[in-house]
Amino acid sequence: MTADSSSRKRLFIKTYGCQMNVYDSGRMADVLAPLGYTATDTPDDADMVILNTCHIREKAAEKVFSDLGRMRVHKTARENTGGELIIAVAGCVAQAEGAEIIRRAPFVDIVLGPQTYHRLPEMVARAQRTKGAGVLDTDFPVEPKFDHLPPPRADGPTAFLSVQEGCDKFCTFCVVPYTRGAEYSRPVAAILREARGLVAGGTKEITLLGQNVNAYHGGSADGATWNLGRLIRELAEIDGLARIRYTTSHPRDMDESLMTAHRDVPQLMPFLHLPVQSGSDKILTAMNRGHTRDDYRRVIDTLRGYRPDLALSSDFIAGMPGETDKDFAETMALVEEIGFAQSFSFKYSPRPGTPAAGMKNQIPEDVKNERLYAVQALLDAQLTAFNAACVGKTLDVLLTHPGRNPGQIIGRSPYLQAVHVTADKRNIGTIVPLKVVTLESYSLGALWPEGEQTMSA
Repeated sequence: MTADSSSRKRLFIKTYGCQMNVYDSGRMADVLAPLGYTATDTPDDADMVILNTCHIREKAAEKVFSDLGRMRVHKTARENTGGELIIAVAGCVAQAEGAEIIRRAPFVDIVLGPQTYHRLPEMVARAQRTKGAGVLDTDFPVEPKFDHLPPPRADGPTAFLSVQEGCDKFCTFCVVPYTRGAEYSRPVAAILREARGLVAGGTKEITLLGQNVNAYHGGSADGATWNLGRLIRELAEIDGLARIRYTTSHPRDMDESLMTAHRDVPQLMPFLHLPVQSGSDKILTAMNRGHTRDDYRRVIDTLRGYRPDLALSSDFIAGMPGETDKDFAETMALVEEIGFAQSFSFKYSPRPGTPAAGMKNQIPEDVKNERLYAVQALLDAQLTAFNAACVGKTLDVLLTHPGRNPGQIIGRSPYLQAVHVTADKRNIGTIVPLKVVTLESYSLGALWPEGEQTMSA
């Protein structure tokens, strides 16, 4: 069913957190398109608002309730003029605290978990029939949601493609196993079909997504089970797919097939996000990470042996319960030893229902803040040094979108750095060798190759 132009409605989605949520927001827009919903950049003129939430950051739920208060103002204004605004809360906060959202914010029309957004059209219809009742759908369906979603649409030179979802690791600080469910790997054929469709629509770079993407073990048509390394090799055979990335990975699942893919597959970019969380074996055990400091170092050494120019990104938690000064010093030493081109770092904050929330020896806030500032200063210095080392080099840059300044185009380097250059916007979607000439705060400035007008990937 396709809505005609007279029934067009505006959809505003606010996405919090991870790249999986970015992907999910796009798919929610896809499933609502047949109902006439088209995207808008502001809630001011929206007919439906979706807050696609994340439970990883500190005080995640309270931030959602704060945003809901602002959305209620829009809803009241629409109703006072005879209109309607449907408010939905999706994602991990919705999964974890669905009933509480309905209780505290009864003006919310729909609360849905990450596994149920393929049923959004049905929920919208129910919300319109039962105004004020609130639709709550946070089940874990037996059938995979991907079986009921339309194919993803290419929307520019880069795209996300979900291949794995859920987590069986049960790190003691993390809510993902409870909000996303058990690990599930999509069938090989479905992934290849979607990838070919994206490339046919103009996509040049695909990022494979999963909560533990390198735990991928999808079934193929002949009954075999493929790991992520084999899947990447098959994707690399798609004509026109110039770049492949994957995130987020777990050190326990970095097998030989995947590590050698970094050596053997030129389309696989030399940038890897591999969270370690801590450099202390005692804290890694308390986190239930299932690997040691030396395990992580061996993985990195092997990867760098296969791909010497590999750049790394990681996650770090400062102030995990029981973390001593010695434990934190071991984390700082690991950061110094490995060296990271990018990073994400947070101070520990309890998540209700997780084992770490009930642990003894919780760290005082001032100590957590001090440690976070220290590790962030070191990581920021490493990021700056890595970017500075690129000045003077020529990098292949995939041009992706216009910049803020007239004539400016933004692109991605192989190491996922933002690179800006003055060029004609018709070059968006091409890969161009650009000489890096300036270092900005979090980006690089480059010069267009002399005498070149347009380059194709």
